[in-house]
Amino acid sequence: MLFRILLTRRWVILTLVFFAIIPAMVLLGRWQYHRYEQTNRQNTVTAAAMKAPPVAMDAISHPGGIVPTAQTYRPVSATGHYDPAHEFVVRQRTDAAGDTIGYYLITPLVTDAGDVVLVNRGWVASGSDATSFPTVPPAPSGELTVTGRLRPDETFRRELAGLPDRMFMRINSGEQAARLKQPVVAGYLELVSTSPTPPAADEAELVPAPNVTTTNDDAVVGQGVHLPYAIQWWLFAALIPTGWVVLLRRDLREAREKQAADEAAAAAGPGPDPDPDPETDKTPVPAAEPEPDPAPR
Repeated sequence: MLFRILLTRRWVILTLVFFAIIPAMVLLGRWQYHRYEQTNRQNTVTAAAMKAPPVAMDAISHPGGIVPTAQTYRPVSATGHYDPAHEFVVRQRTDAAGDTIGYYLITPLVTDAGDVVLVNRGWVASGSDATSFPTVPPAPSGELTVTGRLRPDETFRRELAGLPDRMFMRINSGEQAARLKQPVVAGYLELVSTSPTPPAADEAELVPAPNVTTTNDDAVVGQGVHLPYAIQWWLFAALIPTGWVVLLRRDLREAREKQAADEAAAAAGPGPDPDPDPETDKTPVPAAEPEPDPAPR
């Protein structure tokens, strides 16, 4: 009976589908696990960079270069004066809470060496008109020193044609060097503090530091949710054979019950004939004999 069920069209298709899904789920779990390991490694590198002592930005990066991955988020500083005439905003950025879309305010800082450092001064609201340059806090004047986190050039967004003046989709030193016709240090500085400290009215909302962890347990959350996803895919793969067995046992039980019912009906033999229908019963009824004539008086 078991092989008769398994060889039916329904069970052949069901078995092929079930067991074709298992390798796919195993591979998806492996992919998520690799992402988890990658996140762990990146978190470790980022946490180490953030704990490193501050250095001058031009000691790590230079015009036309590339920010080393191991130095991303490292505290850096630069000294010079702001160039507010060439500051710009970057569209589609969220505030610290992550629920309001606005702009990042980028102001070039001309260093004493004559290079330009792009300083992300923080987030500003977009206002009601996204087609014109927003109202931004004025850049502090005079000689100053900015300290912040070193970030690489953004390449994950594509610049759009027809954007309003001084609006961009990403922070990229190469693009700004072509616009400013000046050497721009690779990457940008994500502002943390300014010396001397400007008035609060002259500051944008600072970009929060990344929330990174270095332990395997903590890396499960945040950007490290890939480990639970990997376990989930592997559990699904393990449950498929269980579901296959459960469905097969159910069909076997129903087939045995039907077979038992058929055998019981056959053993009981044919049942009594049903009562004839008087309307369809065509058996002739014999005619009644006539009564004899009464004797003459």
